[in-house]
This record gives sequence, C-alpha cells and structure tokens, in this order.
Amino acid sequence: MFEKFVELLSEKRFSDLRAMLADINAMDLAPIFDELDAEQRVLLFRLLPKELAAETFVEMDGDCQQALIKSFSDKELKAVIDELYLDDAVDIIEEMPAGVVKRILRQSDSETRKAINELLNYPKDSAGSIMTPEFVDLKRDMTVDDAVNHIRKTGIDKETVYTCYVTGPDRKLEGIVTVKDLLLADPNDKISNIMETHVIYAGTLDDKEDVAKIFNKYDFLALPVVDKENRLVGIVTVDDAMDVIEDENTEDIEKMAAIIPNDRPYLKTGVFETFKKRVPWLMILMVSATFTGAIISSFEDKLKSIVVLTSFIPMLMDTGGNSGSQAAVTVIRGLSLDEIHLRDIFKVLFKELRVGLVCGLTLGVVNFVKILLVDYLLLGTFSGYEFPAVCMISATVCLTMALTVVVAKLVGCTLPILAEALRFDPAVMASPFITTIVDAISLLIYFGATNVFLGALM
Repeated sequence: MFEKFVELLSEKRFSDLRAMLADINAMDLAPIFDELDAEQRVLLFRLLPKELAAETFVEMDGDCQQALIKSFSDKELKAVIDELYLDDAVDIIEEMPAGVVKRILRQSDSETRKAINELLNYPKDSAGSIMTPEFVDLKRDMTVDDAVNHIRKTGIDKETVYTCYVTGPDRKLEGIVTVKDLLLADPNDKISNIMETHVIYAGTLDDKEDVAKIFNKYDFLALPVVDKENRLVGIVTVDDAMDVIEDENTEDIEKMAAIIPNDRPYLKTGVFETFKKRVPWLMILMVSATFTGAIISSFEDKLKSIVVLTSFIPMLMDTGGNSGSQAAVTVIRGLSLDEIHLRDIFKVLFKELRVGLVCGLTLGVVNFVKILLVDYLLLGTFSGYEFPAVCMISATVCLTMALTVVVAKLVGCTLPILAEALRFDPAVMASPFITTIVDAISLLIYFGATNVFLGALM
C-alpha cells in the first residue's frame, strides 16, 4: 500500500488518491505518514477529507504530528484543531514542545482554549486528565421526543451519543439514559421515568488505572466523571480506557524486566536514552549480587574439599529464581485485576506452599535420577567419589532444590502483596529483584544442608 501511495503522489494522480483514501481507516492510514518524506506527508494530508484528516492526525506518531504542525498554515492548523475532540487535543498538546503548544492554543477559540487548560490542570495520572467534556446531557423533565431532538441538535460535536447523562440545574449527576432506552420508550414519556438512577462514576482525581478497571469490570462504553460537589464535568470513553490499560501493561512489563519505564516507542528512543533507562537497575542488581558472592566466599574452604558441589550452584540459583518469578508474576497479575488483596495474603501463602512442595519434590526426584544417570554415569562428574558418597551428595543437592523452590514460591508471592500494601508498584518486585533475593537464600540453604549432611565428607 505504501508503494502505491508514493507512486500516485509522484505521478500527481490526486483523484485516484482521493478514491483510495475514502476506503482506508484512520488507524491504517496513520502509519503510512511515518514512512513518507516531509513534502509527500503534507501533500497527502491536504488530500484527506476534513473528518478523516483529524482522525488520522490523532493516530499519528508524535514526531510526525509535530512535523506536520510546523508545515501547516495557521488556517490549516485551526481546521485540524477544530475537528479534534478535546481529550485528543490535550493528548497531543502534552507531547508537543512549548513553541508548538503556544501556536496550537493561539489558533483555538477562547472557549476551546479554556477547556484545554482546565484539562491540562488535572494530575497526569488522574481521571480528569483523560476525560472529555464533550458529552450529551439531558434534563429529567424532558420528554423522550424532546431528548431525541436535543441529541440530533448537539450530538454531532460529542464524542459519544449512545449514553446520555441526566443533570440537574446545578449540573449534578442524577441518572443516565441510553439511546436504546429512548428508542424503545413512548415519545411522551418523561426522562425521569426511564433513566437509571444508580450510576457508577469516577471522581476527577481518581487514578486513571482504577478508572480503566471499572471499564474492564462493567463493560462500559463510557464512564461519567464528577468533581468534589458531584457535578458532572466530563466522561471517559472506552478507547481512552484501553489506552490506559495498554500503557500500564507496558510499564509493568518494563519494570518487571528492571527497566525504567519510557513513554517513547522503542525505535524512536536514542541509544543514550535507552542506556539511562536500563543502567540504574543493572547497577543495583550488580551490587546486590555482592551478597551472593560473599556467601560463596565464606564457604570457599569447604567447597575445596568437595569441589563437585560447585557445579550445582548455577542450577539451584536458576531454579529458585525461576520458581520465585512464577509466583510473583501470577500474584502481580492477580493484583492488577483486583483479584488479590492484602487480606488474602495467608490464602496465597498456603496455596503457594502446597504448589512449592509439589513442584519441589517433583524436581528433586527428577534431579536425583538425572544426577545419577547423566552426571555420574555419562559425564563422569563424580570421578573419584564412591557410590555411597555420590548418593549423599545427590540427595543433599535435591533436598536443597526442593526447599529452595518452596521458599522461592513463598518469597515470590509475598513481596508483591506487601509492596501493594505499602503503596509501591508490585511490578518492581518481579523477576530481577526476587531472583537476587532467592539466589542468596538458595545458597544459604545449600551450604546449610551441606554442613548437616556432608560434614563427614569434608
């Protein structure tokens, strides 16, 4: 498709281009602009119908938006801004340099400028920052026929008309009515008779992640947002909630991989910026590994007497880290879906204890057989050791593995819950952090078991 666009642009076959554009969705069209050069980008954008141009502009990459704004005349910029929904305009403004923001606001009318500034004043992670004030509001004393006529007159500039909100004289939220309710009701019925008065809503300062969870729980298409006086000031639509969920999931994945979250796309992020996001955690984890090194050093003399013990350290540490990460990821997912709470910590611990025992015993038995068949018979790892000594060493390693798996599961499920209770992000307690803790614990268990069961061999 991209090659076809370039061909038509270079040949100036604009009528054919317009025909193609009529059948393309804004989401599919936006990535094409990223691949065009500056001149082609402006030319293609000017060929778009007004409504499609605004929708495509919203879906473009920030750098592409900024480049287009610089090439727009004031008249073109105003035309685009006038077609945008206010929440989309705010999202674009938040990513633009100060000079571009001033130009956008200068081309907006006073009412739009005031609304944009109000939305920009809300905290970045709040419901107010992602809501739009463009909604359909009705009055309880309207008839159904009056309400339908009101929607026809005002709905064209609203982000959604399917759900309408009933407000009183002081703009307080009193109920909701759907278009389905209006279509199925008698034209002379009063809105007060058909509206739903039990309304689920969010506050302007509620965390936007909590708002997204409400959408996920109730399958809403839109959610009303009220201020401290319960006055309706805006709505959050499902597309914005999906964006929040995607951003939060991306942030959690980055934290779980020990990377400081970054808002910019991977290919748009420079090497040095990527370095700055990754190196702090790498340094922390590197320094924390000093503890495991110190544990091994303190046991160095005993390892010299049974050198073969050293070969099992990586396996034990890796198994423990993986076991802890499994429990942590499962619990973090439960916390994010609001399935697990602090009050459930003992239930989670009891479950992970049982899972850890079953997994640990299974791995221990399999590992015992593996050591005898592979390490002892095939690889000759135990060269110079008598068979009874080999069995004792194998049993010690396998017992350590079973205990390590159990402890790792308990640590992995506990830390995220405690982090949530202390208002920290549970994702920070995922793989790298838990692996470091479990590494140290597995070594302590290993060397403790070795002292108890293999003391006679040392």
